[in-house]
Amino acid sequence: MTTLDVLFAAIGLIAAASAVLAVTTRHLVHAALWLVVTLGTLAGCYLVLGAELVALVQLLVYVGAVVVLVLFALMLTRAPIGPSPEHTSGPVQRVAAAVAGAGVAGLLGAVLLTALGGRLVSTREGRTHGVAEQLFGTWVWPFELLSLLLLVALIAAFAVSRMPSATGAEATSPERRADEAVEVP
Repeated sequence: MTTLDVLFAAIGLIAAASAVLAVTTRHLVHAALWLVVTLGTLAGCYLVLGAELVALVQLLVYVGAVVVLVLFALMLTRAPIGPSPEHTSGPVQRVAAAVAGAGVAGLLGAVLLTALGGRLVSTREGRTHGVAEQLFGTWVWPFELLSLLLLVALIAAFAVSRMPSATGAEATSPERRADEAVEVP
């Protein structure tokens, strides 16, 4: 076992632990921050494997853009930051989610172990030019459409946060009327 193997295993354990914390915490902001740790350590795994370009893209796109978008959406939609009994799932849903997650992990493990068959797979070094040509040549339109989709999601979250309440509770609350009644000379 080499030093890179130990480093990869350590970073992988941190990624798995932070992923479990991201889906089990009751605070939405904490979940988003654990997602940052998960995606950052995943970039570390790519770096240990020698895929520097993929690690950089992981940091730029997922940690730098997607998670920041999630945090902005949380802030703009006035989602509950702390634990909310309305959004808490019951024990049956948790057990079903755990069973589904274990099933997907087992299926992926079985497929990957069968496909690789215990043999080592060599990495292709120095192929970043080909990846860049594919990304910015063939896949440039899906990449740009994805960025447009993220922009539309951000604008929609902003619009939803500015919509008046359906019950009209905010418009008729005594605190709001008292605030509106105060006039500054």
